[in-house]
Amino acid sequence: MLLPPESPIYKYVMKYGFRKHPVLQRLGDKSVDHPMAIMAATPDEVSMIQFLLPLIHAKKVLEIGVFTGFTTLGMALALPSDGKVIGLDISNEFVDIGRPFWKEAGVDHKIDIRIRPALESMDQMLGNNESGTFDFIFIDADKPNYINYYEKSLQLLRKDGIIAVDNTIWGGRVTDESINDVKTTTIRKLNSIIKDDERVEFVMLTVSDGVSLVRKK
Repeated sequence: MLLPPESPIYKYVMKYGFRKHPVLQRLGDKSVDHPMAIMAATPDEVSMIQFLLPLIHAKKVLEIGVFTGFTTLGMALALPSDGKVIGLDISNEFVDIGRPFWKEAGVDHKIDIRIRPALESMDQMLGNNESGTFDFIFIDADKPNYINYYEKSLQLLRKDGIIAVDNTIWGGRVTDESINDVKTTTIRKLNSIIKDDERVEFVMLTVSDGVSLVRKK
């Protein structure tokens, strides 16, 4: 994240920036305490997504990269009773942490987890004529595949639907041209692709570790 947790500004936002659902907050706390906590979205980012979903009348949501299911739960809570979050991940190891919380919050029926490589699941959905049927897609998985996820997401997304791409500032590493590992260069390249992509409108926000909101024209 761009603001460290000990920052007075971050603490202020955590206190006054959004309302906290008790079950979501407990799953968030559990995610923060996890050794792989860096993989989790921050509470302010999840709240921003929760704010957006009703504005676009979202019912069908795709999440690429589930981790503990913190964002999954937040999105499911924001959807109507007939809404659905389809979550893609390669393992139940971390996903299983979230399942009891989803059930406790009464939204487990809205969540459909598919355990296999995300690109395979996306290809399967495209093959099942689901192009243009998703209202919102959250990309927060393995960085080397970000460009592939973005392109397939555009195919799955409806007109005026939104893709949220997480980690687009990547701790500031995208600004340092001397950093050339595959994760950083892929994010840097995707940021450039989105900037010049006439198929979309977009804005990059300094929320969490940077999140780009992309609207399909």
